[in-house]
Amino acid sequence: MDIKGLIGGIPVKVTVLGCAIGVLGFGEDNNLVDGVTFPKDAATVAERLEELEAGRLIEELEELIERLRGKGYTTFIFERTETAQVVQEKLGVDVRVESLTEAGEVLRGNMGKLAVKLGFLESEDELAGWIHKVSMELTRRRVRRATEKRDLVVVHTIQMIDDIEKTINLFMNRVREWYGLHFPELNRLVEKHETYARLVNKIGRRENFTPENLVREGIPEERASRIAEAAVRSVGAELQDVDIEKIRMLCGEVLKLYRVKSTLEDYLRELMDEVAPNISALAGATLGARLIALAGGLDDLAKMPASTIQILGAEKALFRSLKTGSRPPKHGVIFQHSLIHGSKRWLRGKIARLLAGKLAIAARTDSFSGKFIGDRLREDLEKRVKEIKEKYPKPKPKPAVRTRRRPARRK
Repeated sequence: MDIKGLIGGIPVKVTVLGCAIGVLGFGEDNNLVDGVTFPKDAATVAERLEELEAGRLIEELEELIERLRGKGYTTFIFERTETAQVVQEKLGVDVRVESLTEAGEVLRGNMGKLAVKLGFLESEDELAGWIHKVSMELTRRRVRRATEKRDLVVVHTIQMIDDIEKTINLFMNRVREWYGLHFPELNRLVEKHETYARLVNKIGRRENFTPENLVREGIPEERASRIAEAAVRSVGAELQDVDIEKIRMLCGEVLKLYRVKSTLEDYLRELMDEVAPNISALAGATLGARLIALAGGLDDLAKMPASTIQILGAEKALFRSLKTGSRPPKHGVIFQHSLIHGSKRWLRGKIARLLAGKLAIAARTDSFSGKFIGDRLREDLEKRVKEIKEKYPKPKPKPAVRTRRRPARRK
């Protein structure tokens, strides 16, 4: 028989437990043998309890272990695996883990008496108020820590970018209709909103849309000639100077929004490299941020199966297919990835499934590990997509629909 931890042939074991009053040790008869109390400050106690939950060695625990070792205890029982591991590694003692102990039941049922015995409280009636204070402080710390998570900053940033994009589209629809009264032909000749707003803001009246002015604004010569010719032959109405100035002012505000959006996009790329570098390397900063926002956070995205990631953003189509029996969607917001929307129609479902699987790995690595494997995931993704394109160069032929022949009518 192994006699390690035996005195006189009897095991010397002690159960060590943390609570709102301190760290306590209970003998084999479940009676208190020693304890080290916390400072009587709710914020400090909340911090100590969080450290214990995280598996860190706090000074009260270390002091108690040393005192119990001095009393001859050699085997230490804990209810949390993390605490047992850190004590074994840093203090070199024999530990055991029991998820529910009789000593724990004794502590939880008699905490008021023990607090008075250790001199932490003057009466048992004070325990409820003290536990309330510590619980409130723990809740504040957890809420604060949750709101400080950087992935929430990613969520708000991408949502702000999307809101700015919607605002720009709303403003530009109004600008095109308003300025279209004066120069309607420009609407079909300039499709990009930012270019349209810049030209109207800088040049103003259609009479000023000369080839020289357009080239000065970065328009290619051939295209500038077409716009200038359309300005000369325009059927638009004549607007007063005050009307043109108001339109130009609105275009100036739209251009400011474009600059804000560009600044936020640069910030988002830096933020994604910090928060989710693997997702960013695989899907790009913007698409990766949208996935995190749709999931509700990086941790929530990491917990999702690949099949759910594949259809994030297509929930309406999924519910419609469940309700009507129509074909379910093959992809959601990940359709924005160049490897999907740039591929042939019959390949998109296969590539979306492959990309979702890689994104699931990337999200879990970003959330739980922190290692960078994005370049390897991207390389493997591109290799597999190439194989899929080679394997399926043409769509599968649709199976012929068999029709039942109606039996001949008997005469």
